[in-house]
Amino acid sequence: MNDCFDQDRWAKITEDSRRWWGGDLGRPLIQVRLENPSRQPSHAFASFYPMTVPVEQIVDRWDEDLNATVFLGDAFPHVCPNFGPGVIAAFMGADLVNGNDTVWFHPRQERELFDLVFAYDRDNPWLSRCRALVAAAVDRWRGRVQCAFTDLGGNLDILSTFRPAEKLIYDLYDCPDQVKRLTWAAHGIWWRCFQEFETLMRESNPGYSTWAAIFSEAPHYMLQCDFCYMIGPDMFDEFVKPELQATADKLVNAFYHLDGQGQLAHLDSLLEIESIKGIQWVPGAGAPDAAHWPEVYDKIAAAGKKIHIASNMCEQPFEILDRLKDQLGRVDHVVYCLEGHLSQRKEAEAMLQRFDVI
Repeated sequence: MNDCFDQDRWAKITEDSRRWWGGDLGRPLIQVRLENPSRQPSHAFASFYPMTVPVEQIVDRWDEDLNATVFLGDAFPHVCPNFGPGVIAAFMGADLVNGNDTVWFHPRQERELFDLVFAYDRDNPWLSRCRALVAAAVDRWRGRVQCAFTDLGGNLDILSTFRPAEKLIYDLYDCPDQVKRLTWAAHGIWWRCFQEFETLMRESNPGYSTWAAIFSEAPHYMLQCDFCYMIGPDMFDEFVKPELQATADKLVNAFYHLDGQGQLAHLDSLLEIESIKGIQWVPGAGAPDAAHWPEVYDKIAAAGKKIHIASNMCEQPFEILDRLKDQLGRVDHVVYCLEGHLSQRKEAEAMLQRFDVI
């Protein structure tokens, strides 16, 4: 990582982030990362590298990515040791299978719900690999680069790895106590992993972040439950909300990843959780882009929550904040992450000037 991102820039990122979380920055956070489109980036998932590849070589590739990236506005150098969403399933013994552009988790053997037992295994090879990669990244940059938490996953999603969704749906009716038993067991393992990675990063990491690249000085995570698009509000409140609230209560700046229109039925319930500070609304493939959901953003804002938007959700990434400001009347509660090409620098800088970032 080159020296263009020095302590003064980190101090500004930290101060502006603190003020934004506190509601007194007076503008949105706008992160712009511009890359050279002709360069082949490193693998999106760390699991794509064979186990024989030393973790230091993976960090080398990340360092090359960072050196080829321009950080504008509120953007900061950031890496994520991503082994796939819900990797705790692999930490608990599921098989991790790399796809073309994603990662899947499959149980080695399907078991009845009563026979499932979740346990923490410190010597699990995927946990050991992730731990070693985090340690190597932290050691390399010593606070000059923010190392994110791996994508631990949502606890009912983790359970659905071991108990496929079509069976888990029936389990909610037939064996609710067993579902809750395993959900809370996964909750305990989730937190043990979170705290283990936190310990590795705490000494020199600038703060807390996840794959979503929101910066926070205080404990933060992007929570989720993709499984809940298959259930109604009553079941959400019984099986998902209590664990979500327990986790959010242990954090300071929790966000929730609201993925797809099937999850909108749960938005009101989510907004009741005081310790969830913000919502990332993802309309989903084939749905209208972020500019077409003012009623969703209005509801989130009315509950006093923050909003996260990424440029891959926007048909017009350099105009989306202008459109939202026209629709909502304000965007100071938004954190916007834009990824583009170096050729788009003028458009990016013009956007940053319009919102008083530069």
